[in-house]
Amino acid sequence: MEKENKTKKSATNKVSNEPMTLLQAVERIVDLSRDSKLSDSFMKKCSKEIQLVADAYGITPQQAILFCITLECGPYNVGFYELPRFLNMSNVRSLSFGPDINEMIKKRLLRYRDNDKDSFGVPEHILNALRENRAVIMPSIVVEDCDTLFELMGTWFDVLEQNNISPKDLAIDLLKLLKDNNKISFAEQVLAMKLKDEELLVLLFFCNQLVNEDDNKILSHEMDDLFEGRRMRKKALSEMAHGTHKLMQMGLIEHVCEDGTANTSMFTLSIMARTKLLAELDLQQAEVKLSNVLKPDQIKAKSMFYPQAMEQQINELNGFLDDEQFVEIQRRLDESGFRTGFACLFYGAPGTGKTETVYQLARTTGRSIMLVDVPQIKSKWVGDSEKNIKALFDRYRELVKRCELAPILLFNEADAIFGVRKNGAENAVDKMENTIQNIILQEMESLHGIMIATTNLVSNLDGAFERRFLYKVKFEKPDATVRSRIWQEMIPDLSDKSADILANTYDLSGGQIENIARKNTINRILHGDNGDNLATLMEYCKAETLNPAANRPRMGF
Repeated sequence: MEKENKTKKSATNKVSNEPMTLLQAVERIVDLSRDSKLSDSFMKKCSKEIQLVADAYGITPQQAILFCITLECGPYNVGFYELPRFLNMSNVRSLSFGPDINEMIKKRLLRYRDNDKDSFGVPEHILNALRENRAVIMPSIVVEDCDTLFELMGTWFDVLEQNNISPKDLAIDLLKLLKDNNKISFAEQVLAMKLKDEELLVLLFFCNQLVNEDDNKILSHEMDDLFEGRRMRKKALSEMAHGTHKLMQMGLIEHVCEDGTANTSMFTLSIMARTKLLAELDLQQAEVKLSNVLKPDQIKAKSMFYPQAMEQQINELNGFLDDEQFVEIQRRLDESGFRTGFACLFYGAPGTGKTETVYQLARTTGRSIMLVDVPQIKSKWVGDSEKNIKALFDRYRELVKRCELAPILLFNEADAIFGVRKNGAENAVDKMENTIQNIILQEMESLHGIMIATTNLVSNLDGAFERRFLYKVKFEKPDATVRSRIWQEMIPDLSDKSADILANTYDLSGGQIENIARKNTINRILHGDNGDNLATLMEYCKAETLNPAANRPRMGF
C-alpha cells in the first residue's frame, strides 16, 4: 500500500511539472477572473498563466486578461459593457479598457465588428490557431497564382459586406496578403503604387468586382462600405465625381460614359488597369477583346493569283517586308528624317484576295498578325471607343517591343472607322467617329511597325488617311486568264477546256470561285459526282451572285 501511494504521489508530481499549454492558461484565467474585479489575489493566483498568454501574443498582462475574457464572452461579437459585467465591475471602469482593446486591434489580435467600434471579436484565424494550441496573430497566406489570390480577396470583401470587419482592418489584412504574395505580378504592381489604405481598398474593390462578380460598372452607393465614417466617404466620392481622386489621376479608374456624357456617379476600371494589372487572368468575358494575334505558323499556305501589274506590287511588298530589307529601310528613313512606320492600304471589290494577301505576306515573311476586331472597337458605350482604340495601339507597341520581327497590325474591312470625318459634328456618335479617326491618324504618324488596312469602299476614305498610306494597292477582279488558273487550282480535276469556259463565261472574283469549289466538294461527297461536271458548276456560278446581269453568259460563249 505504501509503495502504491508513493507511485501515485510520483505521478502527481510528474503531471504538475509538465508545462502548461496556452489553452490551459486561457481556461484558468477565465475561471478565476469571473467576478474577481481584477483583485490582487486573482492576479497573484494567475500570474503564471497571465504571463504565459502575454508572452505568447506580445501583449501586456491586463491585455492578456481582457483577451481571455473576450474569448469566453464571444468570441465573435463582444460589447465593451460585457467585460466589466464578467468581472463584476462598474461600467465606468470599462472605459479604462479602451486603450488596451485598441492596442490588441492594432496587433490584429482583436477586430472591431462594425464601423461604430461598439463591439469587437476574435478573428477566425486566431481561434483556429488556438484550437491547435498555437499563438498566431497575423498568419502569412501564400498562394500559387493570381486566381487563388482573388478567391481569397473575394471572401474578405464578403466579410466587409456583412459588416463583420472595418474598412481599415480589411485594408491592413489585404495589404499583408499582397506582401505575402509579392511574387505575383498583380500584387507586385499594386504594392509598387504605395497607396493609402482607402485608395488601396477602392482599387482592390474594383478589381474584385470585375474578376469575381464580372461587374465593371460601379455606382457611388456600392462603395459606401469602403470608407471609415461618413466624412471620409463624402470626401472620397466627391473627388471621384470630379475626377480628382488619386486613382483617377493615375488612370486606373474613370467615369462610365453614356450617350457621350460622363456619368459622374458611375465608375469603371480603366482599360489600362485591366490590361496591365490583370494580365495574368483570363478576362475575355469581362473585358472587351480588341484583337487576336495570329502567328505565322498558324497560317495555311495558299496559292494566290493576280493580274500581272498587281503581282509585281505584291512581290515588291513581300521583299519590302523581308526582315533585313525592312530594318535597313527603317534605318535609312530615320537618318533622312522621315517616319519609319509602314502603312499600306489594300482596296477593291469583295473577294479579290485583299485579306488573304495580308495573311500570305505575314506567312512568307515570318511575321505575326494582330487582327483588329473593328466592331468591338466601336463600343456601344460612347466614350469607351476612344479608350479602346488607344488601348489597341498601346498593345501593338508592346508587341513590337517583344517580338523579334515587327508584327502586322491588320484593320480588316476598315470602312467603319476610316471613313470621311464629319464637319460640325454635333451628336455624340458623330463626335465619337471623329475622335476615333483623329486618334488613328495621330498613331499613324508615330507608327514604328507595319499597318495594313483593307477596304471595299475606297470612295469613303478620308483624305487624311489616304495621305498617310505609303502604299495603296488596288485589287481588281481577275481577268479570264487568271480566273482559269484559279478554277484549276481550286478544282484540280477540272480540264483546261472546262476551266476556260467557266473563266470566260462568268466574271467572278477569286472568293466567289472558292465558294463554288467548296459547294462542288460537298456535292462530290454527297453524290459522288465527277469534279469536272461542267453543267453543275455553271449552275453554281449562276447562283453565286445576286446580280441577275452577272448571271447572263457573255456573248460568244
